[in-house]
Amino acid sequence: MIELKCELLTREAFAPFGDVIEASDAVKHFTINAGNTERYHDLAELHVGQDGKAIVSIFRGQPRVLPFIVSMMERHPKGSQAFVPMSGRPYLVVVADPKSAPGAKDLRCFLARADQGVNYAPGVWHHPLLALQETSDFLVVDRSGPGDNCDEVPLTESAVIRALG
Repeated sequence: MIELKCELLTREAFAPFGDVIEASDAVKHFTINAGNTERYHDLAELHVGQDGKAIVSIFRGQPRVLPFIVSMMERHPKGSQAFVPMSGRPYLVVVADPKSAPGAKDLRCFLARADQGVNYAPGVWHHPLLALQETSDFLVVDRSGPGDNCDEVPLTESAVIRALG
């Protein structure tokens, strides 16, 4: 069984899989509302496909317990999927390159801070929501529309996440 080491989530490390959604000096930002608000602008490239529409949902994830076995992955080929944590807790993000069906050795694990969201690009393999510590809510922006937009694959060899660091 492959052991996954968790990396800290950064824009640079996550770039092959999508966007990190966070307020930082590294992104375009400017003052609005007569100087009362700082706008962190255009943080994720949202895709819904030609026949889809963007929807906003809340996903309530039950906490995962470590060690955690990763035995499957999913992807959404017709649209992006953005997760923004609402409960003030860190969470895990497991991804793999969209070019082919993933194997355990292809997986990358990121530890996201409570103030960081992620936007999976269309077709990026990822594990379903991996909340930690307690039940956690996430604001989710993704695609609604005709056609099948969720592919799931079992891994031929599982991977394990033993620790956060």
